Amino acid sequence: MEKDDIICSCMEITKGEVENAIIDKKLTTIEQVQDETEAGTVCGACVEDIHLLLEEIQVK
Repeated sequence: MEKDDIICSCMEITKGEVENAIIDKKLTTIEQVQDETEAGTVCGACVEDIHLLLEEIQVK
């Protein structure tokens, strides 16, 4: 998945926007990402993708 790919289709939020929020704000939970970006707050289909991004970024 590229940075400009939509990760949350309900809110039209890209993978890059979520990654930037996680890194810039030092987010560590799904709830924090939802509060900051609104991704994953409508249907929840992208919550697993957000979780994977959180894990991937925290490992770096």
